[in-house]
Amino acid sequence: MSLSDYPRAYGTAALTVAFVAGILVTLGFKDLYPELESHFERRRARRKGGQAAGERRRSSFFFGPVQLEDHETEDSGGDDNSLRYNSIVEGIEGCIGNTPLVKIRSLSEATGRTILAKAEFLNGAGGSPKDRVALNMIEAAEAQGLLTPGRGDTIYEGTVGSTGISLAVLARARGYRAHICMPNDQASEKSDLLHHLGATVERVPPAPITSPDHFVNLARRRANDHTASAATPDASRGFFADQFESPFNYQAHMQTTGPEILRQTGGRIDAFVAGAGTGGTVAGVAKFLKETAGLGILGMRVVLADPYGSGLFNKVCHGVMYAATEREGTRRRQQVDTIVEGIGINRITENFEAGRELVDDAVRVTDEQACRMARWLVERDGIFIGSSSAVNCVAAVATALKMPEGSVVVTVLCDSGTRHLSKFWKHIGESGLEGDDSHDANEQAQGPPSEGELLAAIGLEKMQR
Repeated sequence: MSLSDYPRAYGTAALTVAFVAGILVTLGFKDLYPELESHFERRRARRKGGQAAGERRRSSFFFGPVQLEDHETEDSGGDDNSLRYNSIVEGIEGCIGNTPLVKIRSLSEATGRTILAKAEFLNGAGGSPKDRVALNMIEAAEAQGLLTPGRGDTIYEGTVGSTGISLAVLARARGYRAHICMPNDQASEKSDLLHHLGATVERVPPAPITSPDHFVNLARRRANDHTASAATPDASRGFFADQFESPFNYQAHMQTTGPEILRQTGGRIDAFVAGAGTGGTVAGVAKFLKETAGLGILGMRVVLADPYGSGLFNKVCHGVMYAATEREGTRRRQQVDTIVEGIGINRITENFEAGRELVDDAVRVTDEQACRMARWLVERDGIFIGSSSAVNCVAAVATALKMPEGSVVVTVLCDSGTRHLSKFWKHIGESGLEGDDSHDANEQAQGPPSEGELLAAIGLEKMQR
């Protein structure tokens, strides 16, 4: 080869190298650019029903393993929450899940910690986390042949309200009837709503769980009697949903609520705080975040929010269910000594047991603290919630203040205050907490609240372990 041929050879070699490099860059494009990979994974997750896009993945190609993260989801809280609002969903069931995770500004500013709340009252069927549970239980019953649409089957349940409302909505949507048994000391607007939803409602006096007249036992008996009365194989059946003991309760939160929280926080969560009625929410979310999400979120704590009169606080903190407020003659009602509805119980359900060992601590909340928190959130943040949500928020503040500054605490806003007007919010009004808000507005205009102001306003300094 003459010297004059070398430039031509070099040029050919350069073109060949460039061509090969172009192929490698094209094929490895997804691995070299995490932002594009995160978009790809998020789109694929949606098609599969909402896989946690914040979950970290490893990918390797020509250049070895690369740590991939969905930076957009972590920065913005995830855009999957808007998915159901920007597309067509199938029936009312499509409005369940993907609820926003809301930063409660006043609580975050006052504590120096980020306090986030899963806005479960925005579930589009029954307006509570029980929408997830009701749908999962119905779908499981259909798969097992216990419910058949159009046959005249009836879903029976014992509930203090929210689960019954969710079941009533979904029963109508899927071709069933609903029969709800509930204590007669619950807020009247709950039973009124159930009637308007077409459900049969039996309001019964509160009774211990050992009594056959307890609202849960009554619902079970009604379902069994219905099924036993079937004259032919194709006659209608009764199905007892059994929210307190059914594993499809906590599994609904393990499969949906937990993954949503992981995605929305990008895995940055130091504590999860929730109350327990059936125990499904706290157990399901705890099992996902501590056991299923990879190897679990390192150092994350699960804290139970419990009203006075419930035995779960003592069970978590002391290993026994007994509470001094449960002595004979000291209770205002037979089930739980509090005006709080929806959480607090004096037995260990199968759902709570499923995650009990994952609960690290408990916070006991008084009626007064719950009422004061409800008013605080209306005045400071425009958030109008029910009693169980207020208990959760008090416990979230108490938990946050035990953690380092900058920690992230997640809790649950279970339902709107509109279901608690005749009892919880009536009590708030009678307690003198609903006065002239102009003073509060003037204080708010001067700047964010201090920790001392928050603690004094909600009476948290009175909390005793």
